[in-house]
This record gives sequence, C-alpha cells and structure tokens, in this order.
Amino acid sequence: MFSTTPLEFSANILYAFSVYLAALNSVWTWATGIVGCVLFAYLFFGFQLYADVTLQVFFIATSLLGWWRWQHGGQGAQLAIRQSSLRFIGLRAGAAMIIALAYGALLHYFTNAYAPFVDSLILTFSVLAQLLLVQRRIENWYCWFIVNTIAVPLYLSRGLYLTALFYAIYWCNVLYGWYQWRQQLKAESLEYAAA
Repeated sequence: MFSTTPLEFSANILYAFSVYLAALNSVWTWATGIVGCVLFAYLFFGFQLYADVTLQVFFIATSLLGWWRWQHGGQGAQLAIRQSSLRFIGLRAGAAMIIALAYGALLHYFTNAYAPFVDSLILTFSVLAQLLLVQRRIENWYCWFIVNTIAVPLYLSRGLYLTALFYAIYWCNVLYGWYQWRQQLKAESLEYAAA
C-alpha cells in the first residue's frame, strides 16, 4: 500500500518546484531548494540514508553560493550558461566514481547504512551535478539524469514511494531543462556573434 508522511510530501513538493525553476533557469531555484533540502535531511536521517543527509547539507551550502553566483558571478553580471569540454567532464565524473567507492566503503564498514555504495553514487554525482549547476554548465543535466536513474530503485527499496515517484518525474524535467538551457545557450551564442 502506498503511504507517505507529511515530511516526505512537503520535501518532495518544495524540491520539485525547485527542480522545475532550475529548468526554467530561474534564480529562485536556490531559495526553494534550500527549504526542500532541510526537510529531506530530516527525512533521510530517519531512513538511515546518511550519504543522502550529507548531500542535503552540501546542497544547502551550495544553494547559497549558487544564488549569489547566478546573479553576480559573470564579472558582476548574471552568469551565462556554458558548455564544458569532454575532458573537463570526464575528469570530474571519474573523480565522482572514485570518491563514491571510498565513501561507500566507509559507510559499509563503519555504519549501519543501507546500500552504502549506491547511496554514495547518488551523493557524488549529485555533488558534481550541483557544482555544474552553480557554474551554469549545461552538463549538469546529464549528471542529474544519472542521479535520478540510481535514486528511483534505492528509494523504492526503502519504501519512500513518493520520493521515488518524484525522482522518476525528474527524468522528464532533466530532458526539459536540458532542452531549455540548450536553446538559451544557442540564443546567447547568436547574440554574442552578432555583437
């Protein structure tokens, strides 16, 4: 039977709104995301998903940074959407994998964490995606797709059905966000070329 708590419901609604605002390239993604992350931290702690708790603390800190950078990070102006090189992304994705293995091992041997390696992959690729989002790099959407793909079965296995459903919906938002950002990147490139 499907059931949820008010905490899980509230965290998902706020976070979903934040994710949608990110796809729209709205600076308000950061404010709503902070509140959603605080609620998720409490929720995940109760389900022994400690890497996810750590991730929420990271999201709160980087959301404050992202909020400022998106408004002032482009040499005092609004930061523009950018595209990264394959080498830039490859090095960071490799580091995320290595860190996930190390953190997963720590959780496996020293805590009662559930699925420590899977949970750690969610952590490290979410960190990478968030850092790319803070920098307004379009590749953040690829990382979020990986996170959502891994998170859905993990949350289902813990009975967090509503959270799993929202992460499945985020797959659609990833496609929408990538498309929107791609269109804006093209438009900005044309404006720059015309100037």
